[in-house]
Parts: sequence; C-alpha cells; structure tokens
Amino acid sequence: MTEIKDGKKIIKTPITDEDIKGLRTSEIFYLSGDILTGRDDVHARVVAEGMDFPADIEGKALFHAGPIVKETADGYELVSIGPTTSMRMEKFEKDFIRKTGVRMIIGKGGMGSDTADSCKEYGAVHCAAPAGCAVVGAVAVDEISDVSWLDLGMPEAVWHLKVHRFGPLVVTIDSEGNNYFEEKKRAYNARKKEQIESIIRRL
Repeated sequence: MTEIKDGKKIIKTPITDEDIKGLRTSEIFYLSGDILTGRDDVHARVVAEGMDFPADIEGKALFHAGPIVKETADGYELVSIGPTTSMRMEKFEKDFIRKTGVRMIIGKGGMGSDTADSCKEYGAVHCAAPAGCAVVGAVAVDEISDVSWLDLGMPEAVWHLKVHRFGPLVVTIDSEGNNYFEEKKRAYNARKKEQIESIIRRL
C-alpha cells in the first residue's frame, strides 16, 4: 500500500504490483513493514549452491546490509544497520530475483544491466539507501522478529526486521528496467567529452 503523509511517499508491506509500478527512477520514498537482510553469502547460497531462501519474501524487501546486532536476554537488539554496496551482488541478483520472486531490493549505489533486465522481466525495483547513516538506520527498525542462517555469522545472516518509515530510499532501477545510475553516467561522460574538446580548442 502506498500513501502520502507529511509530504512523504510511504510504501507499506506487503508490497503490491501497483506499488512497484508506481515507482520511477530518482523518486524518493520511505518503507514501513518487513525487510529481510541478505548480502554476499546469502546470494551465493541461493544461486550458486541452489538452496532455498530461508523465509517467505513475497511482499517484503531485501536489504543488502550487514547489521551489528547485540544478543540480549529477550532476543536481539539492533545496534546499527547501513547498506552494503549492491554491485557486489550483481553476478547473483538476476537469478536471485527469478528464484525468490523478491520485488524490492535496497542497497548502496546502483546495479548493472543484468539486474536492470531482471527488474523489467519480473517487475522489481532496486533502491539506494543513504550510506554512512547506520545508527540512523537502526532508529527506523522497530524490532528484530527473527533470524535465519545465523551460521553464516552476524553480518551475513538473514535478519527479519520490522521497520517504520525506513529511508529515504531513492529508486535507481524501476520495473521498466530504467537504470538511473547508468543514465547519469552516460550524461556525465557526454558532458565530460564536450568540456575536454572545448579545452583542447582553446589551447
């Protein structure tokens, strides 16, 4: 479900087809509901080793993150959580999306053409979360509801999180396969070429 509150676009899980289709590159929004973490080792298990993702991810978001978590008498307490560089998962993400059906992926920076193709084929999006704000990110997490694959270690495990207005998140790849980072890179390179040629002409 998508709503506008206090001037902010907020998507609440379970994420619907309408929510995904309503997002376009460069758009800013916040997320409330269920997020599952998963980075390098999780992707390798699911794609390279053929294991099933250890949780139902339908209508939820996958966060490329390695949180710092403290064990307490009542369970687990989140200390900090910030995004991991998403491009590290590029070699796995296309098959990961196909196999798990995840519709929203969150990380740091952008992703490549394989992920963009998969987002278009399966109707998914990739979003960037602010880097360097791991403690602020933890404030938006209401609770850790569960953890899977803890044998991988704290940062690589699948943490099940309940979040409230997590963000801001920026759409970098939309469900049409548009890739914001690649578009800006091409525009920058074009301007750079023009400026170099202009400087050479004045020499």
